Amino acid sequence: MHPFIFREIISVTMILFAIIDIIGAIPVIIQLRQRAGHIQSEKASIAVLVLMIVFLFVGEKLLSIIGLDVSSFAIAGSLVIFIIAMEMIMGITLFKEDHIPATVSIVPLAFPLIAGAGTMTTLLSLKTQYQTQDIVVGIILNTLFVYLVLKNVKWLERLLGQTGLAILRKAFGIILLAIAIKLFRSNTHL
Repeated sequence: MHPFIFREIISVTMILFAIIDIIGAIPVIIQLRQRAGHIQSEKASIAVLVLMIVFLFVGEKLLSIIGLDVSSFAIAGSLVIFIIAMEMIMGITLFKEDHIPATVSIVPLAFPLIAGAGTMTTLLSLKTQYQTQDIVVGIILNTLFVYLVLKNVKWLERLLGQTGLAILRKAFGIILLAIAIKLFRSNTHL
């Protein structure tokens, strides 16, 4: 086993933080809480952690079963990340969830809002560039942050205000756009 590389852990953590976009999701989380009444932050956070770690280890095997390689999945994922980034920057919504169930802790909160297609794609893409143990540490750090945000969402809404949330969302959108372009370029062998 290779030693942990602090620089890689920081990079992975920041990339996952941008793609998960828990801060940008605060308005959606508030809306889900208002419709459902309560969000179980512990249950949602555990579901996020399990989903991401399981996909990190078996995602590649699942792809090989259907005849895809990680580079192809990473390129497809870079396009998904690009679209998500454009949504954040332009303030538009392309992916919509019409049905809100009575309990929102796992569906749609943990999956697909927090650990959705973009996150899963990013995990497999990160696997092509970083050590697995550094990615796991990045996942754990992000899950802890997700838990803190879910636990304190009312306080954060008051602290940031609508303007602060909008600025954060656009800033992370630009970061995601750069990540999408980097993923596309590093997995395209022209």
